[in-house]
Parts: sequence; C-alpha cells; structure tokens
Amino acid sequence: MYSPATVTPPSGFPPATILQNPRKTRTIKSFSKSSSSSSSSSNSTLQTSKPTIQIHHEACRTRMSSRFLPKPRVSSDDAQPTVSVNEDEEASEPSFVEFITSERVKVVAMVALALALCNADRVVMSVAIVPLSQSRGWSQAFAGVVQSSFLWGYMISPIAGGTLVDYYGGKIVMACGVALWSMATFLTPWAADHSLLALLTMRALLGVAEGVALPCMNNMIARWFPETERSRAVGLAMAGFQLGSAIGLTLSPILMSQGGVGGPFIIFGLSGFLWVLVWVSATSSTPERSPQITKYELEYIQSKRKKGQMKTAKIIPPFRRLLSKLPTWSLIVANSMHSWGFFVILSWMPVYFKTIYHVDLRQAAWFSAVPWSMMALVGYFAGVFSDKLIQSGMTITLTRKIMQSIGFVGPGIALIGLIMAKSPVVASAWLTLAVGLKSFSHCGFLVNLQEIAPQYSGVLHGMSNTAGTLAAILGTVGAGFFVELVGSFQGFLLLTSLLYFSAALFWNIFSTGERVNFDEGS
Repeated sequence: MYSPATVTPPSGFPPATILQNPRKTRTIKSFSKSSSSSSSSSNSTLQTSKPTIQIHHEACRTRMSSRFLPKPRVSSDDAQPTVSVNEDEEASEPSFVEFITSERVKVVAMVALALALCNADRVVMSVAIVPLSQSRGWSQAFAGVVQSSFLWGYMISPIAGGTLVDYYGGKIVMACGVALWSMATFLTPWAADHSLLALLTMRALLGVAEGVALPCMNNMIARWFPETERSRAVGLAMAGFQLGSAIGLTLSPILMSQGGVGGPFIIFGLSGFLWVLVWVSATSSTPERSPQITKYELEYIQSKRKKGQMKTAKIIPPFRRLLSKLPTWSLIVANSMHSWGFFVILSWMPVYFKTIYHVDLRQAAWFSAVPWSMMALVGYFAGVFSDKLIQSGMTITLTRKIMQSIGFVGPGIALIGLIMAKSPVVASAWLTLAVGLKSFSHCGFLVNLQEIAPQYSGVLHGMSNTAGTLAAILGTVGAGFFVELVGSFQGFLLLTSLLYFSAALFWNIFSTGERVNFDEGS
C-alpha cells in the first residue's frame, strides 16, 4: 500500500525512513524543489523540515500498525471484479449470528427456495403417475417412460446452461430457468388432458428449464462465499432441494384429493412465478453489485477470495482440455452415480412401498417423503462438519474424499438393509438412512466443482450433469423393465448398491481438491 522512501538528512541528524504515501508526495517534492533552488539556504530548510518528516514518519507507523482493511476498489464488470485488499491482513471469521443474518445467506436462501420448487415440480409426477396409469391403462414399463420424459429435456440444457451461467452470471439465467419450468408445470394438467405427446413435451420442457438450476447454484455460491464456507452454503441450498421432494410428495396427494390430478401442478407453477419477482428485485449476481451488503461483509468476502478466482470464463469452454483430466472424470462418475441413485429412489419409492408393502398412495408418499426431510437436515450438518475439517488444517482433497466416501458407501450399505426389511416402518428407516448419508455427496463432488476450476464450474457441472442424466434415464427406465422381466425390486436395489461401492473407489483414486489448470495444455 505504501512504499518505503529514505530521506538523507544533513549531518548531525539521524537517518529517518518514512512511508511515502502518494497523496503526501507533494509535500516532499515541494520541499526538494525549494531546497535545490538556493544552495545557500538548504541547511536551514532541511533543519526546519525535520519535525515535518518525523510527523509523517510517526503517522505512517501508526497507520500501518492499526488493524483495518482499506476500502476495496472494484470494477463495474459483474463477471470480473477487480479487488484491492491488504493481503497481510486476515478478516476475522464471522460469528454464527453474523453468518446467518448476512446478505450472502439471504442469497443462498433464495437459491434454496428455487431448488425446492425445482424438485417439488418434478416429484409431483411421481405421485400423479399412479392415478394417471390407472385411468389410462399404462403398464409399469410405460409409466417409467413417462417419468423419464423429464430427463430427456434435462439432458439437453446443462452444458449450454452452464456455459451461459459462467459467462453471464447466475442471477439472470436462474430467473429465466424458474420462469420457464413454472410455465411447464402450470400447463401440465392441460397437456395431460390434451394428448400424450403434449404431456411428454411439457415434461421434457420442464427438464430443459431445470437443467440450469444446479449450475446457477454453483455459480452464485462461488461468487458469494469464501472457500471455508462453501460446504455450509451448498448444504443450505441442497436442503431446499431435498425439502422440495418432501413438500412435493406430501402435499401432492392432499392437493389432488381437493383439486384433482392437476391441483399440485397449478399451485407449484404459480409459486414459481412469485419467486421470480422476488429474485429479480432483491438479489445481485455478485457481492460488489449488491446495494444491501454491508462494508464489513464485502471486505470479508473479498479478503478470502483467491487471486484470479473470479476470472471470466471463455464463451466457448476448452472441452477437450476439460475432458483430458482425470479429476473431471471423477466428477462425471460421481455425478452419474449420485443421479442414478437419486432418481431411482425419487421416482420408484412410492411405487415400491405400494407394491411391496401394500400401503395406499398417501402412506406411500409419506414413507417416501420422510427420508428427504432427513437429507435436508443431515446435509447442512455435513456441510458444517466439512468446513470445520478444512479450518482445522485438513487438506481439501482429503476432506472431499472423506465426504464422498460417506455419501456413496453409506447408501450402498443402507440399501442392502432396505432389501431385507420385513415391514414398511423398518424399510422407511433404512431408506431414511440411505438418503440422509447420501447428502454427504454435496460436500464431495458438488463442492469440488468450484474448487478445481471456479471459472468453469458451471460448464463442468453441466457436463457431469449430462452424464448423470443419462445414468438417471437408464436407472429410471431400467428399473421398470427390470421389475417386469425379473419380477423383483430388490434385485435392482442390490445392483444400485454395488454401483455405489464402485463409484466410491473411482472417486478416491482420481479426485483432487487442488486447482486444475484447464487453460493451458499439459
């Protein structure tokens, strides 16, 4: 901030070193000019200026010894802020109250609400598929095709959406996505009454729009949260995602009993439009652009930000280099396995409890909803635990491997317990354990996307999400055909358990928590 300058005094005076502030150099320069203008009066001028030099010397020492962060200079470019902070000073960690009431937590709370709507809109069909199949005479295999139509669209948008998120920021892309998927949800009852093609089209459109949700979440968290808080931030956001499953599964039967099959689609669709209005008016893409953020919080975020972390991504990402690195493939494998297990449980558990344990639709939805509530709760505490490990000195790489191992090995073991359960209560307990432990993955691969390449976190998420969607389609459709051919849900759950163990092994061998250079050839 200040550069040292040495002034050579006349004989008889001790040497003095001052810190030259650019704003104060006029005094020194004018002094030098006056001293050189008349050699006969130079000694007198220097003696007179000695107190001035000492005053500047003491003032600068006092300024440098005080603990404060200077006001940062930021550019108006949303995608590439330029921050100037004192790197030798560390902002103190905020207390829990300061954290929970901060502007960044308000932003992630809005993201959590969007993800809750995202998941509620998609799980409505998991409940509605039962009366729709009965009224139209669909087989279980064809019901699986109808449910997977969401994934057809979901497979298309993540890469393109992630690229747009990296370039334009998460705010505008998220707003467009929520508006589009809310419209698709709102029009689903009309489509179901009109034709099968219209129904499949609306579900595919829902998938296209929802494909940008998680890349937007990653982008907003990378911009708003320092590295030591990102696991908690992801835990909060994904808690909304899982609560959306619980809300959709529990409210859908109630709304259907009051307003018909189309009731929940209309309610959730209108809720999405309301969210968009609040999001556009109350949030900002970056902390630098937020009018509500405090000076302390802005300085804290900037002081924790690494140099070059928020560099603008290229509009055309280096796909070949991204795919040439094994850490990228560890993310792809992890996302694929996570999506396989997630959509199999999400789509088929109501049917599983109805078929295996002969419970009615409302009870089946309840048994399926409880685990998602547990996942939301466990996910936040997993995030806190992960952040504490990093703050205690554990490497990011080891932390991510521990979190992801719990997120894969735990559900694999719990699904084996679910297979052997003899009652719906015991089965629900095992399912709750499986889904709760699955939330540790959010502190594994989901945060790791931001760490190995923050400027490409959106497109990396899109690439891994596309692979995950292919796996989800295979798992969702495959489960229906597997049950028809083999006649056993348990066999398919055992296969899923074995895949969990294999994915955990791959992750632990090839993943890393260190920054990976994707902009230059290796």
